Amino acid sequence: MSSSAIDSAKKEGSLCPPTVQGQEKIFPAHIESIAESIAKLTLLEVADLNELLIKRLNIKAPSHGMAFMPAAAPQAGPATDAVETEEVEQVATKTAFTVKLMKFDAAKKVPLIKEIKALLPDMNLVQAKKFVEAAPGVLKKDMSKDEAEAMKKTLESCGATVEIE
Repeated sequence: MSSSAIDSAKKEGSLCPPTVQGQEKIFPAHIESIAESIAKLTLLEVADLNELLIKRLNIKAPSHGMAFMPAAAPQAGPATDAVETEEVEQVATKTAFTVKLMKFDAAKKVPLIKEIKALLPDMNLVQAKKFVEAAPGVLKKDMSKDEAEAMKKTLESCGATVEIE
């Protein structure tokens, strides 16, 4: 298909033909405009868009019970079963923790916002304020137990109620 035919197909809103590997893919105009609009969103707006799409499209989060599925191995007998069970229990110990802000003391809101901004350098003051006001919410994921405990202690000293998962 020639480039003029593709351009006319884009204008008409019809589907574009598949592209050959190595060629740049041409997207329909409405897809281009959606991508352009999304690219202009702030991080908080992207989070809101994500939440809205999850609700609208009825997307369910995958269950974490399926996250660790050991590969099938040939069975050698009862002695190896006990060893394998012990190994699986050792692997299943939690190494990554999530810190959640559940609620906060309104009288200590300002120091809490400042502390959250200090703990999360990617977050500006306005984002930290909106995060605190929107509690409960996940503050940080995939932390070691020591880091999570230290963050919890710091935030609780600022009047926050924090959970570690």
